[in-house]
Formats: sequence, C-alpha cells, structure tokens
Amino acid sequence: MSRLPALPIAPLRLAAYAFALLASLALAATQAAAQSILRDAETEELLADMARPLVEASELEPENVEIVLINDSSINAFVAGGQVVYIHTGLLAAADTANEVQGVIAHELGHITAGHVVRFEERVRAANGITILSLLLGVGAVLAGAGEAGLGAMMAGQQAAMGSFLAFNRNQEAATDLAGARYLSGAGITGKGMISFFEKLRNFEIRRGYSQADEAAYGRTHPLSGDRIQTLRGLLDQDAAWDTPEDPDLQERFERVQAKLYGYLAEPKRTLNAYPPSDTRIAARYARAYAWHKEARVEKALAETESLLSLEPDNPYFLELQGQVLLESGRPGEALAPLRRATDLTLNQPLIASMFGHALIATEEEANYAEAERVLRAAVSRDRMNPFAWYQLGMVFAARGDIARARLASAEQQVMARRYPEALRSAQAAEAALPRGTPDWIRAQDIALQARSELERLRDSR
Repeated sequence: MSRLPALPIAPLRLAAYAFALLASLALAATQAAAQSILRDAETEELLADMARPLVEASELEPENVEIVLINDSSINAFVAGGQVVYIHTGLLAAADTANEVQGVIAHELGHITAGHVVRFEERVRAANGITILSLLLGVGAVLAGAGEAGLGAMMAGQQAAMGSFLAFNRNQEAATDLAGARYLSGAGITGKGMISFFEKLRNFEIRRGYSQADEAAYGRTHPLSGDRIQTLRGLLDQDAAWDTPEDPDLQERFERVQAKLYGYLAEPKRTLNAYPPSDTRIAARYARAYAWHKEARVEKALAETESLLSLEPDNPYFLELQGQVLLESGRPGEALAPLRRATDLTLNQPLIASMFGHALIATEEEANYAEAERVLRAAVSRDRMNPFAWYQLGMVFAARGDIARARLASAEQQVMARRYPEALRSAQAAEAALPRGTPDWIRAQDIALQARSELERLRDSR
C-alpha cells in the first residue's frame, strides 16, 4: 500500500481560496436577489429624474432603464443583467450632492451599454476553465508522485486565472468611466460630482493603506481611484458642461430623500443627534418625523408632518407620511384623508395607492372595500411587482367572499417571493374556481406554468 505525498497545508488553502473567489465572482450578477430592495415613491421618482437625461445621452430607452434602491449601508452601485442599476442606501448617505449620484449612475449606464455583465460572465467561465485545468494537472502530478510539481501547477493556474480576470475587470471599469463622462457631457451635466465622489473613494483607499506601489493595488477588481481621477479630470474639466451649475431643485429633493432615508433606517437617537430640533430645514423635519414615529411618539411625529404641510400643503410625500403615521398608530380612519389626497395628487402612484388601500381595509368598514379594491387594482395594473398591494387586494377579495381571486392574489405574491410550491397550489386552486377564459383564469394558468417551470429547474439543478 502506497501513500500520497503530503502537500503543504498553507499553499493548499491559498489555492482553495483563489478557486473559491472565482466561484464567488461567478455569482456576483445575482447578488441583488439576496439583498433587500427598498421601495419608496419619492426616492424612486428622484432617482428616475436624476437618471433620465443620462439615459437619453446613452441612447438607451428611458422606459426600459430602472434604478433600484438596495437597503445596504455599504458604498456601492452595480448592474446585474438587463437594464437595471442597483444603488445602495449607503451610497446615497455618503454622497454630498445629487450631482455625485448622477456621476455614479452615468458610470453604471456605461456597464449596461457595453454589455459588461455578459462579458463578465464569459470571463469568469474562462478563468474557471484555467483554474479547473490547473487543478487537474496538479492532481495528476501528485498522483504520479511529483507533489511539488503538482502544487506548482495548481498555484500557477490559480495565479494566471486571477491575474487575467482582475486585469480584464479593471480595464472594463476604466472604459466605463470614460463612457460615463461622455453621458454626463451629452446630458449637459457637470462632471464635478463624478470627480468629487472618486475623491471620497480615494480617501477611503488611503485610510485602508492602498497605494499605487502596493502589490495589493494589483489584486483589485477596480483601478485605484487616484488613477481614475487623473484620467477623468483631464477629460471632464475641458468639457463645455464643466461649469454648468448644479440643479438646485434636484439638490433640494436629494437632501430631503437623504434625510428621509436616514430617519427611516437609523436608530432614532442617531437621527435626532444628526437632525436636532434646532435644525428647522425641511430635510431635518422630515428625518425627525420618522425618528419620532419609530419611537411611537405619535404627537411629536404628527407635529413634524403638520409643520411640513404648513410649508407645502400639496406635497404628496408629506401627506403620505402623515397618513402612514396615523395608519401605523392605529388611526386608519384619520389616515384616509391625507392618503386619498396623496393618491390623487400622484395620479394613483402604486406605492402610495397601496398604502391608501391598506388604510381603507384597516378601517374594517365594509363600505370602504369597493374603493379599496378599485385603488389596489389600479396599483397592481401599473406595478405588478408589488407584493404588498397583492396581499392587500387578496384581503379585500377574501372579505368580500371572492375566494378564487383571493387565491390568485396570493399566487401573485408567492411567485414574487419565490415560494413556488405555494404559488403553484394557489394558482391551481384559483384556476379551478375562476370562469374559464377570463383574464384572471388565464393569469392563474400563467402563474401555475411559471411556478412549475421554476420547480423543475430547481430540481434539475440539484
């Protein structure tokens, strides 16, 4: 009986780490699915307005591009297939201006127009091919008794794969910076925000100890921010839009949204320290209203919403907030007036309409159910990917004894949550009870087919 030559443990761990890193990179394009998407009507409208001129400059169709907010405190933005830009809440918190966020959006649009997600996946497959081949060669050498040669083959393959992949990714990022600069120029938007945001990133790198001379600088997926700033500054400060003033209305809206998100996400104590009562700006009042609401200090929260509405009585987002505070404080009847007004002012914006529908149901008054159904049907017709609205609509159907459509609404919600077995059961039950040939019956069939297909795919992948 023979024994395989013993291999050094530390190098083997390094090889395994490199292989695992490449495997993890292969999953990067699906990271959004594992993170929490944060929905807010005002924030989504702001991001869409920020992006619109840049999308037009990139020659993409504005109706096909979506900006999605991810509830994550890290400073990041990414694309993950299709024409969707994902932005972390941490990036909005770190930015000082709306123009800085526009610089980030311009960069991410460059990834979309260049098809970098597809090329990224192809490059990962190629890198994994190098890695697997080197592992096979190394194992073959080990089995033949050449342990050191086998380890060398493994490590050389890992190093080649990682070096090739990282250099490719850095080149992509550099090309995308230039594309983003073109889109800013084409939209007539100053590039000062793009430069200032990269300066923030450079300061972060300095604190982390990166420098151009460091070997670590070459083990990165992105170029060093100092290099990016130098390249972009030489291009952007010569552009005709460089001295274009930033949009003051967009900046005011950005500061409001920034404060709103801070108040919603941070601990109330931190919010009240950042936005003390002595700060009378609208943004500060906005943040405090959320902080007081989270502490269940209802009257203080309502006092802040009243102060906001005294300044802008027809602001639908201030009305939405007032309705939310009343609704979540157990006063749904009082919430109806501000939420109805907010829904009317926004022409049935789906997220606001969903909250209004919820308030109508929460009154537990049967007379309100017909209006709730109408409002919620309008909401899901404009935004089918709205599980909260589907849940509320299902409650209306159930309360009115329409169990078939209640099950269909449950199926809609379940398939969005990837709860495919439940979605299949709900859709089949709805299909069996709905009139044949109706739109709802056809939709139940579609959901059942989708759920069944996903279940089969998951079964085959095991």
